[in-house]
Amino acid sequence: MSVDVLIVDDDELVRIGLRTILDAQPDLRVVAEAADGSEVPPLVARHRPQVVLMDVRMPGIDGIQATRHLLATSAEPPRVLVITTFANDEYVYDALRAGASGFLLKRARPAEVVAAVRVVARGESLLFPAAIRRLVGAYGRRNTDGLRAARLTEREAEVLRLMAAGLSNPEIAARLVVGVETVKTHVGNVLTKLGVRDRTQAVIAAYESGFVTPAG
Repeated sequence: MSVDVLIVDDDELVRIGLRTILDAQPDLRVVAEAADGSEVPPLVARHRPQVVLMDVRMPGIDGIQATRHLLATSAEPPRVLVITTFANDEYVYDALRAGASGFLLKRARPAEVVAAVRVVARGESLLFPAAIRRLVGAYGRRNTDGLRAARLTEREAEVLRLMAAGLSNPEIAARLVVGVETVKTHVGNVLTKLGVRDRTQAVIAAYESGFVTPAG
């Protein structure tokens, strides 16, 4: 079954380039395009894409507002993958805090674009530990009570630290010498206790609470 994708960018050349890359894959299909965040809700309702490639900076409704609205109003919202020119951008950080699953640079190679869409379509988060650390260090809002109220177990806290380091579930399982299904259970518990949608928001919460630090 193919992954349906909505491309949102005010630059037509960017949209054409992304469509060309994605439509060349047998398992990916661009179902619609938009030039502004205001066009996103009706297109999502009509086409039900699994992934939205969302430009973070647009002259009308930007990617942050569009992401926040989409996740707040859709019963089964798609995964949002932010596309941006600059990684160290407060807009990117705000989009991640709003619920985007990750970000992708516009200069990314075609293979990287394809891999990123597939990753978020599987319900995983596209994490770049070093980039997240830089963003938190520059723009993070301190929330020291966030993790304390979550009451994570010792093992859940350990899993969160490894998530913040960018480890995948199989890598965490190997590090802790447990099964992948056990790790998935712990990750699910962490997300539920923190009240977040995916790993990206969990990692941001970990940094903003001081549970892990940008310095490592």
